Amino acid sequence: MPTDVIMPQMGESIFEGTITKWLKQVGDQVAIDEPLFEISTDKVDAEIPAHVAGVLTEIKFPEGSTVQVNAVVATIGASGKEIGSKTPSAPAISASRTEVASAEIAPEVQSAPPQVEGGMPVVMPQMGESIFEGTITKWLKQVGDTVAIDEPLFEISTDKVDAEIPAHVAGVLTEIKFPEGSTVQVNTVVAVIGGSVAGPSVSAPAQAAQVQLAAVPEGEPAAPQMALLQDAQVVRSSPLVRKIAKEHGVNLAFVKGSGAGGRVNKADILAYLSSPQSAAQKSAAPKVAHIPAPALEGKVVPMTKMRSLIAEHMMESIRTIPHAHNVYKVDMTRIARLRERERAGFEQRHGVKLTYMPFIAAAAIHALQHHPIVNASLEGANIRYHAHIGLGIAVALEWGLIVPVIRNSETASFVTLAKAVADLGARARSKKLQPSEVGGSTFTLTNAGVFGGEFGMPIVNAPESAILAIGGLRKEPVVLTDAEGNDTIAIRSVQYFCLGFDHRLIDGADSGKFMTTFKNTLENWNQPIG
Repeated sequence: MPTDVIMPQMGESIFEGTITKWLKQVGDQVAIDEPLFEISTDKVDAEIPAHVAGVLTEIKFPEGSTVQVNAVVATIGASGKEIGSKTPSAPAISASRTEVASAEIAPEVQSAPPQVEGGMPVVMPQMGESIFEGTITKWLKQVGDTVAIDEPLFEISTDKVDAEIPAHVAGVLTEIKFPEGSTVQVNTVVAVIGGSVAGPSVSAPAQAAQVQLAAVPEGEPAAPQMALLQDAQVVRSSPLVRKIAKEHGVNLAFVKGSGAGGRVNKADILAYLSSPQSAAQKSAAPKVAHIPAPALEGKVVPMTKMRSLIAEHMMESIRTIPHAHNVYKVDMTRIARLRERERAGFEQRHGVKLTYMPFIAAAAIHALQHHPIVNASLEGANIRYHAHIGLGIAVALEWGLIVPVIRNSETASFVTLAKAVADLGARARSKKLQPSEVGGSTFTLTNAGVFGGEFGMPIVNAPESAILAIGGLRKEPVVLTDAEGNDTIAIRSVQYFCLGFDHRLIDGADSGKFMTTFKNTLENWNQPIG
């Protein structure tokens, strides 16, 4: 029986890898643990061994292809008989999962991916090592709808994350096997995608390229919709690059690629986002009208999977943790003036807005390093002092609350924190977080003040021992005393912060020392922001 070979995940924050070399070819014998292919990621180059013995019967991606983790890249059969008509001398390339970015579509026209009889199955993905099922919360496509590669197909909810699941092939959704609300085990077939409505000879991206090429000789301007289709399907790029471009509203046709054959890589898109051209393109983009949520008055609806898990987690935290709280008022005038002075230049240099959150995050990290008991957690009768700071950033969603994590945040620069806060927040709201980015935090920030509140009294996010609630920033009259003891009244920007903590582990004195360090760091800020 054939065994699929998948692209492995080479780290928690790695979502794709580039196949740099095939060490075996179709028809070759493969032994267990024998190197099969080489990959390159943002963090590591590695040889990937075979986990079964047999004959390499199919190579689905050529050298140079950038492939998402868990995608099938090859097949190992028990014998050479399963190779069929494929010749051992050249890899048999299957286009069912090949990203169009790795193909040369223009000016040549390529044929559509071959369709399996009955269509291509869509399975419930495994969204983490400890996740064995997912709940289908919404179908984004219905039977009969046309589906493009990487287009969101359905939404799922698991114990760790809510996510949109994209289609891995193009075609027509011919069957939905489970309705919304169904909880399905991983690797179960949930839908079927059949052949493309465009016909078996030419794929939709290739048709788009033909139309685009035909319009240029005739002197006709390409339609905006065609330009966007070209951006998404023809420009050579990786799924990660296309994801970044989509999140920032960037048309990849405007981005100059530095990779082989003009391929747009991660460095190219990040450089473009920090350029003036990016701002010009965004300003010309059409605004999307806000669609109000449907009225729910008088209705009774079941709790979502996420809502019920939040409820269970909060109740367990209240039952087991004796909560105490400590509120400090912080003069943020120095930070407010610095931000106002630097915000335009910061965004131009780094491609993200300069908000107050990275200042607060940096101050919290500094205080945690000086008071490690606040970053510790209880394990039975023992205290675990964590070696690193996993900074959780609570993000309010329309359907619940999620806490993505900046791991090893004590090593992050101010710019890295700013980018991480913006990126995690945006992907949390668009259901693009990976399971590895949720959970494992050691300390959490929650922004109660974003809705106008003075401060919140937060519940500790167990198994953490403390959580810091951020109040609203506002101007107040404040009594200032100079070095000679003279008092004056001035208008200052102030903000309230409330530390909620587990009183079994953290005493009031510990909380006070932590908050004093946090307060002093913000009020006397003297660090470069990049």
